[in-house]
Amino acid sequence: MPGADPVPIAGPLPSVPAQVRRTVVGGTSSPAGADLTVVVLSPTDPMTRGQLRRMADLARDEGYRVRWEEARGGPTAPFATIGGLAGLLRRADRVVMGDPFSRYVQLLLTITRARDLVVVDDGTATMEFVAQLARGERLVRWHRKGGRPGPRDLLFAPVSASARRRLTPSARRRVEIFSSMPVHETPDGVTVTANDFSWTRARFGPPRITKGTDMVGTSLVETGVVDGDSYLEAVRALAKAHGTTRYFAHRRESTEKLHRLAAETGLEIVRPDLPLEVIARRGPIGRTILSFPSTVVHTLPLALAGTGVRVAVCDIDPAWLTAHASPRAQGFLSGVTGTARDVHRLASVSLA
Repeated sequence: MPGADPVPIAGPLPSVPAQVRRTVVGGTSSPAGADLTVVVLSPTDPMTRGQLRRMADLARDEGYRVRWEEARGGPTAPFATIGGLAGLLRRADRVVMGDPFSRYVQLLLTITRARDLVVVDDGTATMEFVAQLARGERLVRWHRKGGRPGPRDLLFAPVSASARRRLTPSARRRVEIFSSMPVHETPDGVTVTANDFSWTRARFGPPRITKGTDMVGTSLVETGVVDGDSYLEAVRALAKAHGTTRYFAHRRESTEKLHRLAAETGLEIVRPDLPLEVIARRGPIGRTILSFPSTVVHTLPLALAGTGVRVAVCDIDPAWLTAHASPRAQGFLSGVTGTARDVHRLASVSLA
């Protein structure tokens, strides 16, 4: 395969080596791996940076070249990053990207001439991205949909529109979605391939299973979807009802919120240094894992298949939503839960 394949990654990806390996012609991992470059567009959030550092190490262990870009390290950083990647992107035959909603990724898409574009994302946003692509809509994250575009949105609109066109298959371009998330509205010409987390299961575990119950946190408060007080009360009620002792924090949860959760619920707060799917495979992990609607209700059953661990999900009560939440929020979150396989549905938590 001529040239190098840059792989922009906008967030931690639990199966990076397996997903990257799929981009290599012939399916071999050693000599072909030398032709591939994993590009990390480093964020500013410390937790996400830490997880990406660890995942970058795993990719190196699998034989891939990793290029760490301080893409948000100051006012001139974007220009240096884009300028440094322009040659790689123009020469690449295939580009694999992690977050199609990222403005950075969309901007880089305007540079590439690759015939193969692969979106690799096991987040809930994948469901919305595919639906928007199928309907020809502008690319907007689900928790912002329904609101009026801001000045930055309007300024960036031409770039976003160009990225959407490039992510639409044509006679000159193939587009693939590789994800564990359910896809119901497949755009014409787009290939959808399921990620079954086979690499994660083969690489880690099986885990030691404890008799306890663990809980997985969510950043719905940080994104302005769920009221902070309501969330704390819901966590407290769930923890009391199920004997939960550990709370695995989402990488975007604020320190202030986590301190309050620890003080008012007595839960042990764990801030994972790797994606939860890897942490769970390494163990120890509770026999039951509680979660609100999020990516993990889709990914953990796959990563923990055959271990006997039960994943249980608690729906978001409409009363918990903030006044600023997107009109689509409740329907989207219900869809995340409703499409999850091999999970146990919990009764709604009463905060009375």
